[in-house]
Amino acid sequence: MSPFDELVASRRSWIDEVLKPWCRRAPLADLKRAELEWSDLAGRIDPLATLWTWAWGRFPDLVHEQLPGVNETHEVRVTLKNGAEHIGFPDNRRSAAGRLVLATRSGEGGPWPIDQIAEVKRIQE
Repeated sequence: MSPFDELVASRRSWIDEVLKPWCRRAPLADLKRAELEWSDLAGRIDPLATLWTWAWGRFPDLVHEQLPGVNETHEVRVTLKNGAEHIGFPDNRRSAAGRLVLATRSGEGGPWPIDQIAEVKRIQE
C-alpha cells in the first residue's frame, strides 16, 4: 500500500470510527459548534449531508444513510424525553440545525431539539 493510500485509509477510518459515532451522541450545542468548524474537521463536505445526517443517525428509522438529512418517505412516531408522542412525516427542509419538524395531520409538529428526542420509530404500513 502506498503512503497516499495509507493516508486515505487512515482518514476513512477516522471518519467511520471517531467522527460518525461522535455525531450520533453529541449534544446539540456541540453539534452546532462543530458545524461552524466543519470544513476543518471533516473537509470540504456539506454539513447537512454528513454532520446532521450522522447526528440524526442516532435514530436509525429517521435517516437513510445514502441521502442527506432526514428521510421524509415514512411516517414516524417521535417520543420526546418528557413522554409526549407525535406522529407525522419528517420535513427535511424545515428540520434544520438539529431541530426536527414533522408534517402532521393537524399541520406542523415541532421543532424539537435533537436533545429532547428519546426515540423515533417508523410506523409500519
